[in-house]
Amino acid sequence: MKKIILLGYMGCGKSTIAQNLSKNTNIPFLDLDKCIEKKANLSINEIFEQYGEIYFRKLEHEMFVELLQSSENSIIGLGGGTPCYANNHELLKRDDVTSIYLKASIETLYNRLVHNKSKRPLIANMNEDEMKEFIAKHLFDRSFYYNHAQHKVAVDDKTVDETVEDILGILA
Repeated sequence: MKKIILLGYMGCGKSTIAQNLSKNTNIPFLDLDKCIEKKANLSINEIFEQYGEIYFRKLEHEMFVELLQSSENSIIGLGGGTPCYANNHELLKRDDVTSIYLKASIETLYNRLVHNKSKRPLIANMNEDEMKEFIAKHLFDRSFYYNHAQHKVAVDDKTVDETVEDILGILA
């Protein structure tokens, strides 16, 4: 069965867009991080604190593969770092997958993240300049992996509905 994979940097809208896409297509949305939390019976933060990032990335890869092997159609929302570890970017090119990179500019990401940064451990304690620099560096480091997606959809200055329409166009 076909899997639709949404990827991109934190704040690009993966979860919101996936939920709306799910309503439009009647294909269930699975958030990779939530699947990991359910299986581990711990929050992502608790996994990082108790076992470290390497352990988390191993769990993340195993769960991603498990979701891809399921016989169900699904929309899978990846964590921002998922494509960058354990050769997960190679899984974006499979024949049974439609992978879509939700591409946002540094400005867009900053404007979206600055208002709820307390919920984002990576940026919670940063000031404005530190945050912009962090996003820019991270985006630069990760773009190689993100660009392995089969499709790219720009999200700057678009509503959720407009972005969902763009994705539906790709899927048609």
